[in-house]
Amino acid sequence: MEVESLFDERTFTLTHIAYDPVSLDAVIFDPVLDLDTVAWKTYTDSLHAVDQFIQGNNLKLHYVIDTHVHADHLSGMQYLKKHYQVPLVINASITQVQEIFKDTFNLPDDFHVDARQFDILVNDADCLTAGTLHIDVIHTPGHTPACTSYKIDDAVFTGDALFMPDIGTGRCDFPKGSARDLYYSIKEKLYKLPDDTRVYPGHDYPQNRALRTWTTILESKQSNVDLNNSRSEQDYVSFMQQRDARLPLPRLIYQSVQVNINAGQLPDAEANGRRYLKIPIESQ
Repeated sequence: MEVESLFDERTFTLTHIAYDPVSLDAVIFDPVLDLDTVAWKTYTDSLHAVDQFIQGNNLKLHYVIDTHVHADHLSGMQYLKKHYQVPLVINASITQVQEIFKDTFNLPDDFHVDARQFDILVNDADCLTAGTLHIDVIHTPGHTPACTSYKIDDAVFTGDALFMPDIGTGRCDFPKGSARDLYYSIKEKLYKLPDDTRVYPGHDYPQNRALRTWTTILESKQSNVDLNNSRSEQDYVSFMQQRDARLPLPRLIYQSVQVNINAGQLPDAEANGRRYLKIPIESQ
């Protein structure tokens, strides 16, 4: 199994295409729909890069998988579903996220919170088959309740649970996030995988180094700045609570979440033919 990783510089997102170079079976993790926040329009540069790789290598796409509801970019799920006629996959706990944000955005009664917007809902220890690719589902909540990692052969796609060692782990201050849950997701699930397992995170934030698209379980256990193998649960939870309290909200959180709980679908057009995103405002 090989992996092609595409980097969206605007949102620091890594979209991973996992594929069998012999059978050409493939799946995609965390595609990006670009959003221009000056002209307020979407565009598909990142998705066209995905297209070019799929078509240039004659890949047979089986699934589009979001590791969780992203708060920093719009999901490109719908574009890929339309172009390749493939099902959309997410963890069944997405319903918890939908319930929270239906209230946050005061969405209409006909917005359903039973995850019907997605095609396949997975749970911990499920297995998906994509031709010759066998995908093990590892529920890794903490960043959000629906966060899930997916293992294929000697590689695991961790979304926002586990990043590069110098970046650390995902924040845990979103609704129903939990540093304690993330500790167990990483220490008791991800760190139990073989040391040579390749780790493909959902983002990288290179500053004083080159972009990296993967690490290993061993490197993570030894040197992850937030959670190495020697850090205790109590110390990690205390550290994360203090760190996360100082973090600003992601720049695109409101635009992203209301689209992504709807499987990447933009709001329906209103009577004037235009679509509108909602931004809640707190008054002082």
